[in-house]
Amino acid sequence: MSVKIGNIDLGEFPLLLAPMEDVSDPPFRYVCKQGGADMMYTEFISSEGLIRSAAKSRQKLDIFEYERPIGIQIFGSDIESMREATEIATLAGPDLMDINYGCPVKNVACRGAGSALLQDIDKMVKMTEAVVKATHLPVTVKTRLGWDDNTKNVEEVAERLQDIGIQALTIHGRTRAQLYKGEADWTLIREIKRNPRIKIPIFGNGDIDSPEKAANWRLEYGVDGMMIGRAAIGYPWIFREIKHFFATGEHLEGPTLEERVAACRTHFTKSIEWKGPKVGVFEMRRHYSNYFKGLPDFKPYRTQLVKEENIETIYALLDEITDKYSNIAPVTEMA
Repeated sequence: MSVKIGNIDLGEFPLLLAPMEDVSDPPFRYVCKQGGADMMYTEFISSEGLIRSAAKSRQKLDIFEYERPIGIQIFGSDIESMREATEIATLAGPDLMDINYGCPVKNVACRGAGSALLQDIDKMVKMTEAVVKATHLPVTVKTRLGWDDNTKNVEEVAERLQDIGIQALTIHGRTRAQLYKGEADWTLIREIKRNPRIKIPIFGNGDIDSPEKAANWRLEYGVDGMMIGRAAIGYPWIFREIKHFFATGEHLEGPTLEERVAACRTHFTKSIEWKGPKVGVFEMRRHYSNYFKGLPDFKPYRTQLVKEENIETIYALLDEITDKYSNIAPVTEMA
C-alpha cells in the first residue's frame, strides 16, 4: 500500500533524505535524487532569519522541479515568527512544510527551538497549530524520543500533533541529551506505530547505514518509511542499494570508481552553479573524502583537492583519480 502525505504519493516504503545543516543543499540533494531518494528536505531554516530576509535563510528556500516532492523545514522558538515564516516558505512552492523539533545542537536548543520544545509540549502544540493554519500545504514534523532518558514523551507528542492536523511524523531514535552518540533506539517508534490512535505515517530515523539494517528494522519496527541522513553523505547510492535489497534480498554491487568520480564531479558542478565559484569550491571541500572513502593512499589527492581554488585544476584532479584507481574493484561496503 502506498504511503501518502496529503495528496503526495510516496510509493510503498519511501526512503527520505534527512535535512542536514550545511549538507543537504541543492547540489547534495541533486546527487541523492539520482541515487534514489523518494523525498527530500531543505536544510533547516530559521524562522527569524526568514522574517528578517537574512540572505542565508532566503537562499535555503531555493528548490528545483527535479527535486519534487520536497519539503521546506523551519525551526524557531516564537509562535508568531513560525506562523509568518510558514507563509513566506509556502510562497517558495514546496510540496510540504516540515517543523524541526529534533535539532539537538546548543545554539538551536538553548534558544528554545528544535528539540527544546520537547520540554514544553503545550507550546509545541500551539506552534504546530499556528503553522498548520498558516499554509494550505501538508505539515509534517521531525522530532526525537524526548529531552532525556527521564522524559521520553514522543508518544504524547505524536497523538497531540496528529490531533491538530500534522500529516506525518519522523522520529529520530535518540533523546536530545544523546545528541548523535550511542545507538538509536527504535522501540518507542514501534510503540507509536502500533498505537491504534495513530493514523498518520510514521518514519524512523537514526543509524540506518546498510541495506540489511534497513530490511531488518523495516520488519522489526513496522515503520512506514525511513529517513536517512549521515549515511548518504558521500554515498548517495545508499537509497538504490536499500531498494534493491528490499526487492531481491541481494546486494547491489557498490558504485564503480567512475560512478564515484561522476557523482563527485556533478556535486562540484552544481555547487559552483548554485553558490558561485568561490563559495562553491570552498563548501565542496568537506565532501571529497566521503566520496573516495576506502581508496588506498588517497590522502595526497585529498590534500590537493581541499587546497585547490582553480576549478579547472579540480576537474583535472578528478580525471587523474579516475586514471590512477581505474583498476581497483568497486568498494562494495560503506565505510
